[in-house]
Amino acid sequence: MSLHMTRPQTTAEHEILETFVHEHRRLLVLTGAGCSTESGIQDYRDVNGDWKRARPITWQAFMGDGADRQRYWARSLIGWRHLEQARPNDAHRALARLEARGTVELVLTQNVDGLHQAAGSTRVIDLHGRIDQVRCMRCARQTARLDLQSRLTALNPAWAQRDAAAAPDGDADLDGEAFSTFRVPDCRHCGGILKPDVVFFGEDVPAARKALALDHLAAADAVLVVGSSLMVPSGYRFVQRAAEAGKPIGAVTLGRTRADSLFAFKVARPCAKALAFLL
Repeated sequence: MSLHMTRPQTTAEHEILETFVHEHRRLLVLTGAGCSTESGIQDYRDVNGDWKRARPITWQAFMGDGADRQRYWARSLIGWRHLEQARPNDAHRALARLEARGTVELVLTQNVDGLHQAAGSTRVIDLHGRIDQVRCMRCARQTARLDLQSRLTALNPAWAQRDAAAAPDGDADLDGEAFSTFRVPDCRHCGGILKPDVVFFGEDVPAARKALALDHLAAADAVLVVGSSLMVPSGYRFVQRAAEAGKPIGAVTLGRTRADSLFAFKVARPCAKALAFLL
């Protein structure tokens, strides 16, 4: 029977989570936006799993429309400043400590912020890529997002002086603006379109990355979901596979998830507070 915990964490609830962590010596930890909200990074969904704001840009729109790219990079020029300041919180540090104890098979993160690695985790697959890298869609060269930030600022000095509320993944809320004057740089090497090295909605996770993550799932003896509603199929599929294989699945996350019926237990607490016992 699933035990869904929505009250403040009690001693019994703490013990259930602690027992789960210590009984399973090869944990695959699947993390989502809720793992990074306490680092000041906004999440996409509310407690019901519904969008808090407009759906993010799709791969098709970004690649097919220059105006959409102008809008994306104008917002990113401002939003990147907020994201760059984010630092790991106790949830990231707790999972890094768990890895150091030798009980983490893999941290499979849906986040693109790199905070698991910043906290010291090394067994990490960034399922959706990394926002601190930029890729040319023609020649496939990778460059640092910081380099592109300098180029964006030089081309758009007036925009660079603006500020706006932070949105998820280095975005900023700039609704109702005209972006036609915003200048977007091309690849220095071939003139191709530059895109954050992340998986956009409508884009597939690279097959090799998915296959490697499934190999780690096969080697794991249990799955712990941390801070994810699992509404995105690319993350949910791993919980489905674990359930089909009969692997125990626990969760530390707020609100409704797509996999509530598959959990052995669910602790509905902020991730950093729930995992503090690992520090």
